[in-house]
Amino acid sequence: MGDKSSIEWTEATWNPVAGCTVTSPGCTNCYAMRLARRLEAMGQPKYAGTTRISGDRPKWNGVIRLDEGALSLPKSWKTGRAIFVNSMSDLFHEKVPLNFIRRVFDTMWETPQHTYQILTKRAERLEELSENLDWPSNAWMGVSVENADYAYRIEHLRRTGAPVKFLSLEPLLGPLEDLNLTEIDWVIAGGESGPGARPMNATWLRSIRDRCEAANVPFHFKQWGGVNKKKSGRTLDGRIWDQFPAPAAV
Repeated sequence: MGDKSSIEWTEATWNPVAGCTVTSPGCTNCYAMRLARRLEAMGQPKYAGTTRISGDRPKWNGVIRLDEGALSLPKSWKTGRAIFVNSMSDLFHEKVPLNFIRRVFDTMWETPQHTYQILTKRAERLEELSENLDWPSNAWMGVSVENADYAYRIEHLRRTGAPVKFLSLEPLLGPLEDLNLTEIDWVIAGGESGPGARPMNATWLRSIRDRCEAANVPFHFKQWGGVNKKKSGRTLDGRIWDQFPAPAAV
């Protein structure tokens, strides 16, 4: 984690929080659980004890670690970049205190050269805390939605003060036929990757793409996924969909 990232829609990652809890089906094969286990094996104390082995695979165990030392990291990056906040956790996890979230936001205010991309599955807490947060203009706030059962997260996002609101429909595990893009500025979609990856139906993806085009919302297709995501690629109907909100830091 740092000033380089292989994630297609960002440029860097910043992790002032480590650890999480499985909360919905989209978490089942989360890459961050596997990575946290590897980082612990490599001797990184930040991730020690954040996972357990269940069914021969690492799973989050609910241990949350706040990394005070990481709060100032983006200040050392003078050149502006798109930064994914907490790729190894969830900033709005119930064990992350409001005061610590405010300190993360303070760093965003103090580094206007960057664009910060925050994702959460805990949309209820996001809405609950939103009025207690001072939203900087360089903060993009998103919610993860893996199927129609979790589309309610979008309503919570809409009611926040975030200046840019986006959806991460990944891993896409089912159709989103009634997707409402009102007040949404960006949509990312993609299939699951890695061991045990569940398949994505191309019809689900095309429906999302078409809704984005009809609503004039930028659409970013991350990947088809599968065990070998590089082999599967990220071409949809003959093109790469790399759209971003404007103006975009990337």
